Amino acid sequence: MSAVEQTIRVLVADDQELVRTGFGMILGAEDDLEVVGESSDGVDAVARARALSPDVVLMDVQMPHMDGIEATRQVVEHVPGCRVLILTTFDDDDYLFAALQAGASGFMLKNCPPEDLVSAIRVVAQGHSLLAPQVTQRVIARSTERERGPRPSGLDELTDREHGVLVAMGRGLSNSEIAGELFVSEATVKSHVSRVLTKLEVRDRVQAVIVAHESGLMDASSD
Repeated sequence: MSAVEQTIRVLVADDQELVRTGFGMILGAEDDLEVVGESSDGVDAVARARALSPDVVLMDVQMPHMDGIEATRQVVEHVPGCRVLILTTFDDDDYLFAALQAGASGFMLKNCPPEDLVSAIRVVAQGHSLLAPQVTQRVIARSTERERGPRPSGLDELTDREHGVLVAMGRGLSNSEIAGELFVSEATVKSHVSRVLTKLEVRDRVQAVIVAHESGLMDASSD
């Protein structure tokens, strides 16, 4: 870690002590990550987040007293700058779309490789959103089967290239992967993504993907 980089402060919220301990060991081995607190339920997670102001909260979905969805909503509302990364066993994906709407910055599976978890925390701490295709596409697909929302006016303002970038985002591709598909630089893709977010009037990449799926854009792209 360079001298200009700051330590990323992490709060781990999970009702299983073994899981918290495991995550603590993984993160503790990294020079730029520090576990500043642990919580075993949603109410305590919100209280500790407000007291400690961590950069990232690793949030389990199913916890006693308050679930991870409501806890995420409260953390996002009351702790400026704090990002929430949802942890899931993939059995509770019915709840995950609601967590996105509550302001979560992304998802990680609890059985993911340690290096993936570490990378995800760094990505989220930088203000980006993490969209694991195997999680988000399943969740959004199940949600849009139940209810199809109106087409946002911002979609009609997208250029053809921006439209293509949004579809690629909806497929779960990273900026580097989109750049490879479109034969442009990653910096160009970042510019397109920024304009997409502005035109759709959404907070981040996660919310843009929700718009793409809810509006039926992804269905149209597969025809």
